[in-house]
Amino acid sequence: MLGSIATFAVYGIDSRRVEVEVDIRSGGLHAFSIVGLPDRAVREARERVRAALSNSGFDFPRGRITANLAPADVRKAGPVFDLALAVAILTTSGQIPPDAAADSAVCGELSLGGALRPVRGMLAMALAARREGIRRLIVPLERGEEAALVEGVEVIAVSDLERMGALLRGEWEPEPLAQGRPSTDPDEPEPGLDLADVRGQHDAKRALEIAAAGGHNLLMIGPPGSGKTMLARRLPSILPPPSFDEAIEITQIAGVAGMPYHGLTTSRPFRAPHHTISPSGLVGGGPVPRPGEITLAHCGVLFMDELPEFARHALEALRQPLEEGRVWITRAQRSVVFPADFMLVAAANECPCARADGQCRCSETDRLRYVRRLSGPLLDRIDLVCQVPRAAPLELVGSAGSAGESSAAVRARVIAARERQALRLAFDGIACNGAMDGRLTRMHVSPDAPSRDLLLESHRALALTARGHDRVLRIARTIADLEESEVVRADHVAEALGFRVGATTGLAA
Repeated sequence: MLGSIATFAVYGIDSRRVEVEVDIRSGGLHAFSIVGLPDRAVREARERVRAALSNSGFDFPRGRITANLAPADVRKAGPVFDLALAVAILTTSGQIPPDAAADSAVCGELSLGGALRPVRGMLAMALAARREGIRRLIVPLERGEEAALVEGVEVIAVSDLERMGALLRGEWEPEPLAQGRPSTDPDEPEPGLDLADVRGQHDAKRALEIAAAGGHNLLMIGPPGSGKTMLARRLPSILPPPSFDEAIEITQIAGVAGMPYHGLTTSRPFRAPHHTISPSGLVGGGPVPRPGEITLAHCGVLFMDELPEFARHALEALRQPLEEGRVWITRAQRSVVFPADFMLVAAANECPCARADGQCRCSETDRLRYVRRLSGPLLDRIDLVCQVPRAAPLELVGSAGSAGESSAAVRARVIAARERQALRLAFDGIACNGAMDGRLTRMHVSPDAPSRDLLLESHRALALTARGHDRVLRIARTIADLEESEVVRADHVAEALGFRVGATTGLAA
């Protein structure tokens, strides 16, 4: 007897259809084998499925059971195939009608008692089910709402294997979960960190606003305690909210990474890895490739505090993702592309000792060694570099009414600038100035004659590279957007050049 059912396996941040085929032969030795490149967790499914069937009131067939996970040339990992194996055995052995799950796909892990447990990547599986034209997707109860974010697929959430059998025998008719966009879609950020909490640091706030408005990378340099981390953690409060498609993608990535589901994401991610992180942890990797921090920061912010303290080979791994917005992870049996369109915000001290009293004791050799931890090509990919000096005492002890501009006010300007960019770049497949390449920069940024003279002089004085030249134009275009100007003027270019000086001269700027 032969039966099969569809399920899905996580592949990168997407999901790939897998057919679970089961053949049962009576007589001979009793055995249960799984083929199709299963890993250890999949092979252990034999014992979970056997116990779950027995403890849920079903008979485990006697004879030789062979389960094939097709396609057989793709490695299968994790417990996601438990439910599909159990259902395929039930249909093959005649305990439920053979065509009961013909138009369905099932996903879930089984406990020994038959309860369904959630698996990572449920949203990715629902998207794959819609792409494959599957009418109904049956998932564990705890992840039903996540799968129901995808329209076009009927999602049924089931608590255990016994209820699953009742569903497939027609003895239970649950209500399908409501699909699509949730009813709540807030336009304002959640209350929390506010830019008004930062006293002084007007230049750094301006750099933060420009970075948010154009999606530019930012490096802040200053002594410890000057407010670099405080500023960076308030960047999400001035970013525009993600679109529905971006929210789906952010939620999908979080689900694939195994993070808890708390509803559709309504804010952009903010990731702050420790400086001891490995290159695989930063850009992704592993025997079965998993997303790294740059992918978890997709459509959001990656904050790297104490940037020179990160391993050199980890920092150099950022160069390609910063240019292309994605990263390729290649292993012996697969090659996976992870999205990595993030804003890099980094902070660094002026020297390795970073004494709070400002009395530096570093030698010139120590300073040079510290600066050289950051390569020129990496610094050239950072759009804005700003100094963050210690705040003046009068600013720190000012009155209660001396707080700076709120995040809400800055966010309004950022959203308006992003809307202008979206209209300008609508036919180019990108959403902000920071994502423009050289061709689009030349197409959409036309500086006037004084601006061109200023750029020519800056090439002589600052030794700008071709990449640096384009980045100056993009920053100037963003500054013009913040001022609602269609023309990039000399004052816009001058301000942009002021934030590029550090990128061309290193931490000594």
